[in-house]
Amino acid sequence: MINVKICGVRTRDHALTAVDAGADMIGLVFAPSRRRIEPDDAAVIAAAVRTAADDRRRQVSLIGVFVNDDVTRIRKIATLCGLDGIQLSGDEPVAYAADLAPFLVIKAIRFDNSAHERDWLSEDQAHVRLLVDAHVPGSYGGAGVVADWDRAADLARRRPLLLAGGLTPANVAEAIRYVRPWGVDVSSGVESNGVKDHQKIRAFVAAARAAAQ
Repeated sequence: MINVKICGVRTRDHALTAVDAGADMIGLVFAPSRRRIEPDDAAVIAAAVRTAADDRRRQVSLIGVFVNDDVTRIRKIATLCGLDGIQLSGDEPVAYAADLAPFLVIKAIRFDNSAHERDWLSEDQAHVRLLVDAHVPGSYGGAGVVADWDRAADLARRRPLLLAGGLTPANVAEAIRYVRPWGVDVSSGVESNGVKDHQKIRAFVAAARAAAQ
């Protein structure tokens, strides 16, 4: 079983397409980004996702994406939007894992050899998943650059992780077979001209599912 996350969703229609396509997680970005969404708008999308998932008798997790934010604000937004998980995509200290329990915590790492990243790699907590993204200086994600699959595959043998970074409907099957991740995460890879593309969302989920069989 492969978990599929469609990240950077900003509209109800795109969120519902992801649910209908079979995505397991939908990412809502609250960090500075062209994909940023306001909490009140995210709450509306979250409610629609809950209804659609219930109608299909499926579990779809809502993940809030934050970069170097404080725990109080993160928890406030998580409560308002009914989030299931928190993705930390900045330079957050490993202490955030305990501070954000019992939420699922997804911590982005880029193999940049930073001290805070080494701390996250050394910790192994049940409610924490690592997300491997590409190392792009000055970027906290969404750059569309392919991550280091060799190092990701090595880590995936020891820890359940999500693979992100430059994934598309065309390469996600190869990525899954090579890395063997717990899940895959996509944002720019299912966009056309910077906007989520319904057809690409469906194609990405279908390709991931086929590769995992």
